[in-house]
Amino acid sequence: MDKGPRTKRSQLDKRIDQTSYLAGKRRGAILKEEVWYQGNRVVKYSLAYINPRISSADNGRILGYDNTHGQHHRHYCGRTEPVAFSSYQALVKRFEREVREVWRREDEEDD
Repeated sequence: MDKGPRTKRSQLDKRIDQTSYLAGKRRGAILKEEVWYQGNRVVKYSLAYINPRISSADNGRILGYDNTHGQHHRHYCGRTEPVAFSSYQALVKRFEREVREVWRREDEEDD
């Protein structure tokens, strides 16, 4: 039975939904990536490094990028700021680089 035209929401295809629970000295921390596509185009995304042992602000999200509310933005320890967006791949590289930098600082504080 045909239910009529598909809504924009139903045309979104969530292709990436990964959650990694970290162990070792970062036990309790989480890395998350969620990405929705429309055709071959990324239309919605969320990247997050969550570690409530470091900060309770923003539900423990230390670093994150997403495009909710129609705006590309960065979360860092409870603060939010708009970011320029060129491509999702470039944003993932930036996120990964910044997570490594956060981890380096965490390690220095533990020494």
